[in-house]
Amino acid sequence: MHKDTRWAQQIISLQDEDGKWGYFHTLFTDSKSPITTEKALKRLEILGYTIEDNCIKKAVSYMDDCLTGIKKIPDKREKLHDWDIFTSLLLAAWIRRFTADNDNANEIAKKWAGIVTTAFRNGRYNHQEYMKAYCDVLGMKPEGGRLIDFAQFYSVSIINGYLDPKTEEAVIKYLINKPDGIYYTYENCIRNLPQDFESKQASRYLGGIELIAEYGPAGKQLQFVVEWLKSNLNLNGKWDMGGHSKDGLYFPLSNDWRRKETREADCTERISRLLSKIS
Repeated sequence: MHKDTRWAQQIISLQDEDGKWGYFHTLFTDSKSPITTEKALKRLEILGYTIEDNCIKKAVSYMDDCLTGIKKIPDKREKLHDWDIFTSLLLAAWIRRFTADNDNANEIAKKWAGIVTTAFRNGRYNHQEYMKAYCDVLGMKPEGGRLIDFAQFYSVSIINGYLDPKTEEAVIKYLINKPDGIYYTYENCIRNLPQDFESKQASRYLGGIELIAEYGPAGKQLQFVVEWLKSNLNLNGKWDMGGHSKDGLYFPLSNDWRRKETREADCTERISRLLSKIS
C-alpha cells in the first residue's frame, strides 16, 4: 500500500471540493487541473485507496450525482457514439470499481451484463446478437450512433460479478484472444506476450491481465502469463521491469525510483499481487 506517497498527496491536493479533478474522460487537461478525474481515480486505486478514504468517497458521490443528472461531467460531448450511454457506462463502471453498494451503478451493470450474456449465449461472441440486445436494452436505434464495443475497460469492469459461469468463461477466452485487445487498457492481443519485459508496453500488458484476473475463473486461462512472469525472474528471485516502465500511472509506487532496489520492490509487489489473484 502506498497511500502516504508524494504521488498520492499530489493528486489529492488537486481534487475539487465537489469530488472531481477537472475534466473526466478526455485526455485534455488545463492549468487549473493538470489531471483528469479518471486518471486520478486509476492512480489512487493503484496506490491503495478505497471507498473508505475520503477522497474516494467524495469522487463516488460526485459520479453518482452525474449519473442521476444532478450534475454533469465538464467534458465536451463526443459525436462518434451515443454520449449519454457512454457516460453512464463509464461513471457506473468507476463507481463499481470502488463499491458494489450503489443501486444506480448496479442497475446499469445489470443491463450491460444482460447484453453481454445474450451475445455469448451460444458459447462464443455473436456480434449480431450483441447489436440487437444493445439496441433493445439501451433503447438506441441502430442508426443512433456507433455502438460501444464491450471489450473495453468500462464494460469489462462493470459486468464483473453479474455473469453466469458459462458466460464468464466465454468472455475471458474472448478477451484473451481478441486481436486488438481491450480498449482503454491494452490494445494488442493478450495472447501475444510483449517482446520486451522492461518496457511501458509490458506494464500496460499487465494492466490488461490485471483486469481479466478480476474475474474469478480467469486463472486457468492465464497460465501462459504465469509462465512468462516466472521466466522473467531475476537472479535475486524478484522482478524488475526497468526504468522505462515508469509511466505515472502503474509505476512508480514508491516515492523514488533512483535506486534499483526500490524499483525492483515495486515491480515485485505488483507482479506478486497479480499472481496471487491468478492462483
